[in-house]
Amino acid sequence: MSQQRFKDKKVVITGAAGVFGGWIAQAFAAEGARLYLSDIRAEALEQSVGGLHASEVKRHVTDLTDEASVNDLIHSVERDWGAPDIVVNNAGIYPYRRLMTTSLEEWSQTIDLNLAAPFLLIQRFAKLMIAQGVEGSFVSMSSGAAKAAGVGMGNYSVSKVGLEMLTKTFALELAEHRIRVNAVVPGYAPGSEVSVMTPEHTQRMIEITPLGRTSGPNDAPQAILYLSSEQASFITGATLTVDGGRTAGIL
Repeated sequence: MSQQRFKDKKVVITGAAGVFGGWIAQAFAAEGARLYLSDIRAEALEQSVGGLHASEVKRHVTDLTDEASVNDLIHSVERDWGAPDIVVNNAGIYPYRRLMTTSLEEWSQTIDLNLAAPFLLIQRFAKLMIAQGVEGSFVSMSSGAAKAAGVGMGNYSVSKVGLEMLTKTFALELAEHRIRVNAVVPGYAPGSEVSVMTPEHTQRMIEITPLGRTSGPNDAPQAILYLSSEQASFITGATLTVDGGRTAGIL
């Protein structure tokens, strides 16, 4: 019998039309959650909603690099639901470009989406939770790129290092309200339409992952569900790594 840890819980997921976003939405739906799915790609978002079996699914086309659009998402959730119980900051971009050839516009786009958007979403949804007495949970998607530098991923790595410190700081500030803030480091998953990787890159990632495979639908999403659940009620400010041993060391 499937668990129903999140029956009628209100869950907001950004980047919901992506690979991880779809897996996360399916995992929450399977355990009874009500979903508010956000993505900038309207058609892809519509398609992702079509395959879900959830008690309630709402969607919002959001440009997370635009403050007005972020505010509209927050107001839409408040209008329809009040404060959410769980917010998953999954949206992100992985531009492969050397810092020496990165423009300020490209730098800002990465920081705005990967770091500024989670800041706004946690801050503003937390205010709703506090006002309505909701002991909520935030989980943000970090990356192994926060652990080690690499050529071509400088702005991405900086954004994820910042995201992990943002997670810890919000966890401290919101602890008195019993609002928990955590992060998950997923393993590599092929299939992204936003940051397309070559088959050669995918094979290389498999080779350097100790457990010898890419991330699947029951890996990072189940870690997110755990951190969002009552089972993790004493965990906040943590980053849980679910990457097949990729960041543990060198094979």
